Amino acid sequence: MNKVYSVKCSDYSAEKVNTALASLLEENGLLDFIKEGMTIGIKANLVSFMKPEAAATHPQVLKALCRLITTRGAKVIIGDSPGGLYTPAFVNRVYAATGMRELEEDGVSLNGNYSQNTADFPEAAVAKTFQYTAWLDECDAVINFCKLKSHGMMGMSAAVKNTFGIIPGTMKPEYHFRYSNPEDFARMIVDLNLYLKPALTICDAVVGMEGNGPTAGTPKDIGLLLASPSPYCLDLLCAHIIGLDTKDIPTIGASIERGLCPDSIQGLEICGEYHTVEDFKNIEVHNSLLFKGKGGVLHTVMGNTLHSLLSSRPVLKAADCVGCKECYRICPAKAIVMKNGKPQINRKKCIRCFCCQEFCPKGALKAHRTPIARLLNK
Repeated sequence: MNKVYSVKCSDYSAEKVNTALASLLEENGLLDFIKEGMTIGIKANLVSFMKPEAAATHPQVLKALCRLITTRGAKVIIGDSPGGLYTPAFVNRVYAATGMRELEEDGVSLNGNYSQNTADFPEAAVAKTFQYTAWLDECDAVINFCKLKSHGMMGMSAAVKNTFGIIPGTMKPEYHFRYSNPEDFARMIVDLNLYLKPALTICDAVVGMEGNGPTAGTPKDIGLLLASPSPYCLDLLCAHIIGLDTKDIPTIGASIERGLCPDSIQGLEICGEYHTVEDFKNIEVHNSLLFKGKGGVLHTVMGNTLHSLLSSRPVLKAADCVGCKECYRICPAKAIVMKNGKPQINRKKCIRCFCCQEFCPKGALKAHRTPIARLLNK
C-alpha cells in the first residue's frame, strides 16, 4: 500500500496541532489498529540536548498524539536513544531539554528501561545481528514519530533514518564504522525498519531543519504533518517536499532496491494537501555511489579516485570551534586529533560518516562539497 497522508499545520499552537493531527489520523483511520489495553511505544526523534522546534519531535504534537491514543484505552511509552550515553542521567537531560517532561502531566510514561537486547535477523540485507533498546519489547505496537531535517551523511533525516535511534547511543559510532559505505549504512537502517515493523509513521514537518542538519541547522517553516503505514513511502514524499531526488537519499535507494516503495513520487497515492518548499537549503552530500561499483583494476582505481574527489566531507569552521573535543570523542574511525585546541581530520582515516558534524554542539563542523564537485555541478 503506497498511501501517504498529509495535512497543513502552520504552527505548534495547541488548537492547530490538535485539529490537524485529529484530521490526519482519526479521519483516515490510521489509529484503528490500537485496541483497549495495548501498550503503544512512540519512537520519537530526541537527538540531543536541544530545543525541540527544529531538532526534535515537538512536545505539542506528541501530546496531541498521546491523547488520541489514551482515549482509545491504551497506554503510551515515549522513548529514544540519543547520541551519547544510554543511561538514566544522560537521557533524562535530553528529556528535559526537548520538553518531554511536560507530557508526564498527561500520564504518559517516558522510557526508563535502559537495558539492551540482541536481535537475530537472518533475512536482513546487512544487519543480521544487532543490539537494540529493550524498551521496545514492552510495546504491543510502535509508532515512529520523526522530524523532517537535512542530514550530513544520508541527505535527509525523516522516517526511515529515525529508526537508527533503536541502536543504543554509544553503539551508534560502532555501527557507522561497521557500515561505513553509505549504501550499506542505508541498507542497515532499512533492516532496522523491517525488524521493528512500525505500525504507523508520522512526520513532524511543521517546522523542519535546513542547512547544517540534523542538529546544527536552521529552523525552516514547512507547515505540514504527514503520516503513512509505510516509512519508505513517507520518506519519498518528504524528499519531494524539500526538493530532493530519490538518488540523493541512500535510504530511499535502499528501500526501492528492496521493493518497499515506488521509484518515484508518481507511484504514491497522496491523500490530503501538501506543498513543496522551493528554497529549502539541503546538504548536497553526493557520496558518488555510482563510482564505487565492482569491475576491473582500472575501473576500481578510477572509481576510488572519483569517489575521493567528488564526495562531500566534514570541514571545520575554526572560528566557531570551542575545543570541546566532542568530535574527537565520538569519531568512530579515530580520524580526529586535537592540535592547539582544535580538531584536525586525518582524511585517509575519515569514513565520511559525519558523526562529528552531527554532534558538534556549536555547528563548527559542516558538510562540505569539494571544489571539483561544485565545478562539475555547474
